[in-house]
Amino acid sequence: MRTIDIHAHLTLQRFQHAVLNGKDWHGMTAEEGELFNPRNAWTPQQRITDMDSIGIDVQVVTTNVAFYKYDQPVDVATAIARECNDEIHQMMMDNPNRISGLANVPMQDMNAAVTEMDRAMNVLGMKGVMINDHVNDVLYDDPRFDPFWKAAEEMNAFILIHQARPTTVTPRLNKYHLPNSIGNLTDRTITFATFVYGGVMDKYPNLKICLCHGGGYTCFGIGRMDRGWEVSPEVRVNTQKPPSEYLRSFYYDCLTHSEPALRYLVNTVGADRVVLGTDWPADMMLDWPVGWILGMDSLTQDEKELILWKNLEGLLGI
Repeated sequence: MRTIDIHAHLTLQRFQHAVLNGKDWHGMTAEEGELFNPRNAWTPQQRITDMDSIGIDVQVVTTNVAFYKYDQPVDVATAIARECNDEIHQMMMDNPNRISGLANVPMQDMNAAVTEMDRAMNVLGMKGVMINDHVNDVLYDDPRFDPFWKAAEEMNAFILIHQARPTTVTPRLNKYHLPNSIGNLTDRTITFATFVYGGVMDKYPNLKICLCHGGGYTCFGIGRMDRGWEVSPEVRVNTQKPPSEYLRSFYYDCLTHSEPALRYLVNTVGADRVVLGTDWPADMMLDWPVGWILGMDSLTQDEKELILWKNLEGLLGI
């Protein structure tokens, strides 16, 4: 049995070599690279040694979210994205059976984003992209993003959605680690609603979108979303189906930190829509992800295998 992790981050070695030697790297700082976490400084070989210890065969690597840089000039964000993708590509070449990757793209400019996605997938061999829940507070139902969704659908790109700081919770309660522990989930729920209510999934039904952190509160709150669709004409402007009809239009990682919550997610969307995601090497990562899944009495062996590897093997061709 294999294990494939869709949710594993990277702090670039080239970034580290620059900032730790007092040099500038596109204006980014050591704090942005989260170098206070020792594992963020690990080499690719140290990463693979750790993967072995926790039972992960393949990581689909994405950069630290600080490297999004949607608020920077397009040329700066594009240069950062290219370096991110080039480093992941080199890791893939050096470790073809252990490392795959999703690209960073400059989402503040659709031409630049599509161009880099095309390069990453069709030249570097990456499997898709990771993006934030919004672009400088503009949500994805905005028509400006249509060229990106169209291109992603045509390229068969896998799109992993993962928040950056601050989350929507931060302005109201920036303590107790809540911008992360509940903010991440809140952002993901808003993103699901945006794609559905905005008609994006109707226009681009073949998008392969994966919502990190189990899709946030989406599944638990879907009944209330359906009720809103029933009672408010505003909700039905762009879609003629209730939100629950779109749950299986998305994929979800297993990062719920709770067996009952994961069982509920599987019951709601189906095991064929749930994939392994660990959040390596963040403080909120699953410490022993494979053992956690395999030890669940509430999951069948078939469900465990779908989550641990079969779904991603088919989706990504790994």
